[in-house]
Amino acid sequence: MSLQFSRTLAFAALSLALAACGQQQSANAPAQSGDGAASSAPAAAAVIQIDGSSTVYPITEAIAEEFQMQNQGQRVTVGVSGTGGGFKKFCRGEVDIANASRPIQRLEMDACAAAGVKYFELPVAYDALTVVVNPGNSFLNTITVEELKKIWAPESQGVVSRWNQVNPAWPDQEIKLYGAGADSGTFDYFTEAVVGKAKSSRGDYTASEDDNVLVQGVSNDPGALGYFGYAYYAENQAKLKAVAVQPTADQPGVLPSPETVINGSYTPLARPMFIYVSEKAYARPEVKSFMDFYFANVAQLATETKYIPLPQQAYDTVKKHLAEGKLGTVFNGEPATAITIEELLKREAAF
Repeated sequence: MSLQFSRTLAFAALSLALAACGQQQSANAPAQSGDGAASSAPAAAAVIQIDGSSTVYPITEAIAEEFQMQNQGQRVTVGVSGTGGGFKKFCRGEVDIANASRPIQRLEMDACAAAGVKYFELPVAYDALTVVVNPGNSFLNTITVEELKKIWAPESQGVVSRWNQVNPAWPDQEIKLYGAGADSGTFDYFTEAVVGKAKSSRGDYTASEDDNVLVQGVSNDPGALGYFGYAYYAENQAKLKAVAVQPTADQPGVLPSPETVINGSYTPLARPMFIYVSEKAYARPEVKSFMDFYFANVAQLATETKYIPLPQQAYDTVKKHLAEGKLGTVFNGEPATAITIEELLKREAAF
């Protein structure tokens, strides 16, 4: 049994136990006094609310489960509305923390500023955005970035619909595309890295902010090609086939893996992932406690959830930024395509 599965079972058991206790307490609640006031009880801790990226979700959800198991009575909710959807809620003050598979964009920075929401930008791990096909596909082992662009560019809609239209060596068969939805940070990153402009994509494909939907689509469709975060590929390798990516036609194809992300050879689809916590939320003791717990455990749990942890130096810098109150972003609204771990560390250290 995996550590993650054991943790989930334990958390489920704890939740059932707490629910049972709640029902018993309700059934045996003390009678109210004559003025209608119930006997006093300790106030429950405020709920820590998180939303955003489906890619970052497995890491944050795993940490939230562990935190709640060790801090009974503290609730942490983790939603999945995509990076863009999470930032909308975050900048409206509706959630305390935003999961993000890309840096905050200029329009989102402006929205947060207009609402008076100040924030810490905290890198948590690296992802290898993975291009996948159905395992029955025997002809596609490597693809160039230029071929990906030919498939996904807006002008390809209604024009490029068969494999041999991309590469004459490939068969005359229909392509079925599966990719991230428009509110997803994965969509923003992929289109920026492949097409050259964020959100620039054909629209005639199966889109979802839920990567599990994309996994099922590709695994059940012999003509499929899709993309999503590495963890979703790693958890479903028996029913997916990863395609090696060539940055240019004269460079070798590279498969996604922790090793190729760390050594910088998996480009341009290796990317940093973040959480953003508001200054107002971080002032609450339960949120500060959760952040302390997060960065004490993220390296181990990132590995368990099939992502690539950052060097300890990066996590030490994050803790330093929180302690010193360093608010804002090192990206200034610009994309983070093809940024290596080494380059990320340099930016964070200079912030």
